[in-house]
Amino acid sequence: MPAGAKILINDFNSDVGGGGTNTAVAFSRLGLKTGYLGVIGEDRNGDMVLECLRKERVKFLGKRKGINGVSVIIDSKKLDRTVLTYKAANNNLSSYPKIKTKWLYFSAMLGKSLKTQVKLAKELVSKGLVKIAFNPSSYLIEKKPKSLKVLLKLSTILVLNKEEARMLVKKGDLLEGLRRLGPQIVVVTNKDKEIEAYDGRLKYKLKPHKVKVVERTGAGDAFASTFVAGIIKNETIETSLKMALKNSESVLKYFGAKNRLLRMRLKK
Repeated sequence: MPAGAKILINDFNSDVGGGGTNTAVAFSRLGLKTGYLGVIGEDRNGDMVLECLRKERVKFLGKRKGINGVSVIIDSKKLDRTVLTYKAANNNLSSYPKIKTKWLYFSAMLGKSLKTQVKLAKELVSKGLVKIAFNPSSYLIEKKPKSLKVLLKLSTILVLNKEEARMLVKKGDLLEGLRRLGPQIVVVTNKDKEIEAYDGRLKYKLKPHKVKVVERTGAGDAFASTFVAGIIKNETIETSLKMALKNSESVLKYFGAKNRLLRMRLKK
C-alpha cells in the first residue's frame, strides 16, 4: 500500500479475536471448563471481549487495565492477509490468582505477560500439577529465544505452522528437531498442505480438504485448541487431528475467528 494514499475498501467487519480468547471459546464449546487469564482493557473494546467471554461461559481470571489490544487484518485478493497488531494491555499481565487446573494453553505473549507465563509454567509444571500446550508465533521466536526455550522444554504439546517450525529447526528432520526441544507431542500445520504430527514413536499425516476459503483469521487457533481438547479427553492423536481439521475448516469458510467454531462431542 503506498504511503500517504487514501484507499477505498470493499468491506469492513469488527469482531472479538486474539489467540487467548479464540482458544478459550473453542475449549468451552468443546465441553471443557475454561478460564481466560490475561489483561483486558478498560475501554469499549475491552467491554466487548468481556461480554464475549461471559456469553461463552469462559471464566475471566485476569484483570482490566489500560487500552485493549487491537489488530487490523487486511485481506488480499489471493486470500492471504496482513495483520497489524497492537498488543497494548495484552503485554501487561504481571500476576495471577491461585489456579486449579490440569492443563494450561499458552498463546504467544511478550513483555510482562511472557515473564508471567514462564513463572507460571515453572511453578506448576515443576510440581507436576499441570501440562502445557503451547502455540508460539514468529515474533516470539524472533524476539525472546531464552524464554521460548524454557516454555518449549516444559510443554507437553507444541502446535505451530511450517514457517514457525523452520525458524526453530533450521535443518534436518523437522519433527524430530522440534521434539528434541522438549515437547512430547509436536504438530505442524502448513495451510492447505499436509499436517504432520509426532509423539516420539509414530509420525502422523493428514491432508486438508479442498474448501472455499473466505478468511483465515482464527483457523490456526481453532485447529490447535481442538487438537489439545481431543488429547485432554483421551482421544487418539489421529482422531484429535481429524477433529482439529474439521473445526479449522469450519472457521475458514466464514469471516470472524469465533463465529463458526463447532461444538463437538468428546469423550468424558
